[in-house]
Amino acid sequence: MPDLSAKTVLITGASRGIGAAAARAFAAKGANVALLSRSTGAIADLAGEIGKTALAIPCDVASWSEMARATDAAVEAFGSLDVVIGNAGVIDPIGPLMDTDPDDWSAAIDVNLKGVYHGMRAALPIMMAEGAGTIITISSGAAHRALAGWSAYCSSKAGAKMLTEACHVEHGETLRVMGLSPGTVATQMQREIKASGVGPVADLDWSDHIPPEWVAQALVWMCGPDADEFRGTELSLRDEGLRARIGLL
Repeated sequence: MPDLSAKTVLITGASRGIGAAAARAFAAKGANVALLSRSTGAIADLAGEIGKTALAIPCDVASWSEMARATDAAVEAFGSLDVVIGNAGVIDPIGPLMDTDPDDWSAAIDVNLKGVYHGMRAALPIMMAEGAGTIITISSGAAHRALAGWSAYCSSKAGAKMLTEACHVEHGETLRVMGLSPGTVATQMQREIKASGVGPVADLDWSDHIPPEWVAQALVWMCGPDADEFRGTELSLRDEGLRARIGLL
C-alpha cells in the first residue's frame, strides 16, 4: 500500500458507508482527509474520531458554489489537494419511469452526475497547477446495464462513468483518473434498495454484500503506482484477480 503521509484526500459523501471507511483508511496511511457531506453531525463526529488530520466540511455536492468553497477550505487547511474521491451518491427515486417525480429524478442527477462534475471542476485547476493528482469516481454496475426501476441511478452512473473517461482524455497525461465499481456493498444504500423490493439487487441477502472497508482498501491501493496501469479505466472489485492484488483475498 502507498505511503500517503502529508497528502490531502478530499472525500465526498464521507458521513457513512464507503466514504467514512475511506476516510479512516486514508488517515491510517498518514493522509489528511477533508470530509464532505450534507450530514454535518456525522462528519464532525468522524473528524473527531480521526483527529487533527481530518477536517469536516459541510457541503452539498449538487451545489457548485458549495463544492468550490469546500475544495478551497481543504487546500487552505492542509496546503495541497492530492486525491479526490467522488463518492457521494443517492439511489432514489426507485420505481417505474412513468411514475417517477421529475424533481426527485433531477435531484439524483444533481448528486450522482453533477456532484462528480463539481468535484472534478473544483479540483482540476489546483491539481493541474501542482502537476499531479488522483481523481477516482465511485462507479457501479448500473453504469453498464439498465435495470427496471432504476432509471435515475443507471442514467446518472453511466454519465459519471463517461465524465470520468472524458477527464482522463483531457488530463490523463498529468493526472491519474480512474473509476472503481465495487459491486454491492453493505451500506445504507443497500438497506434502501432492500426496502424498495424492486429489482434483483433487492433480493440479495446482507451477507452477499462486501464490507465498505474492502472498497476503502481498494481506493488507497489505487493511489499508488501499482494501479498506474489502470489509468483511464474502471476497475471492478468483482474481479477476484484484482481483489488478490489489493490483498483482499
